[in-house]
Amino acid sequence: MKQTVVLQVTMDGQRCCFQIMKGDHARKKATRIAVGLSGVESASIKGQDKDQIEVKGEGIDSVKLATLLRKKVGHASIVSVAEEKKKEKEDELKIRYMVGPPSYGLPPYTYYEIPKYDTPSCSIM
Repeated sequence: MKQTVVLQVTMDGQRCCFQIMKGDHARKKATRIAVGLSGVESASIKGQDKDQIEVKGEGIDSVKLATLLRKKVGHASIVSVAEEKKKEKEDELKIRYMVGPPSYGLPPYTYYEIPKYDTPSCSIM
């Protein structure tokens, strides 16, 4: 189950840990924190003001990520959590291999799945 998590983080000259972070330093730190979390495959900074982090991966704990960003960088809020969906083309032929009894050197059985159409193929009827 691949997920895409978008978090909004305040990264422009805020006070954190008794020091003032500049925007670029805060963005680098937020990206490092996001990539360091288990299950994360990629992280990128998005948004018009570059204040959103988009994180992609499997089994991401979005609450834990938001908590870490709040502690280390600044205010963070979860914008969206979405699952990536697989898109399959139904019109293409699908090839499947059947596993049967030992073939003794012969290739496995092959059959083709032909897509079913809603409209009849004969236009006369």
